[in-house]
Amino acid sequence: MAYKIDPNKCIGCHSCMATCPMQAISAGPDGKCVIDPAKCVSCGTCASICPVTAIAPDQK
Repeated sequence: MAYKIDPNKCIGCHSCMATCPMQAISAGPDGKCVIDPAKCVSCGTCASICPVTAIAPDQK
């Protein structure tokens, strides 16, 4: 199960981008982060580092 970033909570600090071991996170056009589900291995590193708890498992 991949993780997802809530764009309403993301503040664009890019902490998750710097810590993702799979480089599955990039900045969108608005500066907020997005996760590529094809690259995400669901390790949870991004969720544990996010200062505003904008990242959670995708329940789809």
